[in-house]
Amino acid sequence: MSFFARQMFGQVQRRAFSATARQPSKVAILGAAGGIGQPLSLLMKLNPRVSQLALYDIKLGPGVAADISHINTNSTVKGYDPTPSGLKECLKGSEIILIPAGVPRKPGMTRDDLFNTNATIVRDLAKAAAQAAPEAKLLIISNPVNSTVPICAEVYKNAGVYNPKTLFGVTTLDVVRASRFVSEVKGTDPANENITVVGGHSGITIVPLISQSGHSDITGEKLDALVNRIQFGGDEVVKAKDGAGSATLSMAMAGARFAESLLKASQGEKGVVECTFVDSPLYKDQGVEFFASKVELGPDGVQKIHEVGKLSKQEEQMLEACLGDLKKNIQKGIDFVKANP
Repeated sequence: MSFFARQMFGQVQRRAFSATARQPSKVAILGAAGGIGQPLSLLMKLNPRVSQLALYDIKLGPGVAADISHINTNSTVKGYDPTPSGLKECLKGSEIILIPAGVPRKPGMTRDDLFNTNATIVRDLAKAAAQAAPEAKLLIISNPVNSTVPICAEVYKNAGVYNPKTLFGVTTLDVVRASRFVSEVKGTDPANENITVVGGHSGITIVPLISQSGHSDITGEKLDALVNRIQFGGDEVVKAKDGAGSATLSMAMAGARFAESLLKASQGEKGVVECTFVDSPLYKDQGVEFFASKVELGPDGVQKIHEVGKLSKQEEQMLEACLGDLKKNIQKGIDFVKANP
């Protein structure tokens, strides 16, 4: 099983994962019984770096935990009652907290509809996390990430425990999609693609940097179609599921990949880099407080934020459009907490 788990996370190199070589790592998942939460919980149970898995949801959390606990890996699994005390116990002592809780996007649902529901859910969970586990690394999956991450930042600021190094918006799915879609265009092995994607996590705020990938021969209409598919890949899944769901399985994989990267970095591995949406200095002079770019991870979370680098003219135009939308999305999250503390 340990070999299978390493395969799940792309760890094909030989390395022993012994209990003595790893630090104990408690991972909490809030929204563990949902469409993303269940496969995410499964993947984290398969991760040999996790020693304790704590699962919480407003219903079925203990049931999901009981199911996953039967899998023959060493980590212990516990589900918690949907009460304030249950949530507090779930969070206490966590190194990583993943929040996929919320409602998925459905056909005909506006961004405002999604925002109003998920903003409240994320705000309340962030309040609990700020109180019970303020030093944990907080990974936000709940959409719209461009707004929910700033919501968490404001909640933590209000609680006096904000640390920009430990708050992350999980944009890994954009990298995963870009890498897969490029491989389809080029006929390459997707495992060998790792496309940099900067900006935010919705629509035109998603800026894939194809020019930096070694595929400068993708141009014209082919490039336009590729970029559009990366930016609106979520719509492709919603339509394919006939409105009965959204991108849950691929998002769970992306969330597990990012959590694995944080665990690797916290356990001493050097040079761990992922694209992620964080409190960033890159465009603060333009009023954009958060931005996704390559980030080197360390034991304390964010270790180094990479510059965007050289862009093509098309990417410069895309970035300009991204920043305008992103600034509005971020402000919307900040304003929500001000109006709904």
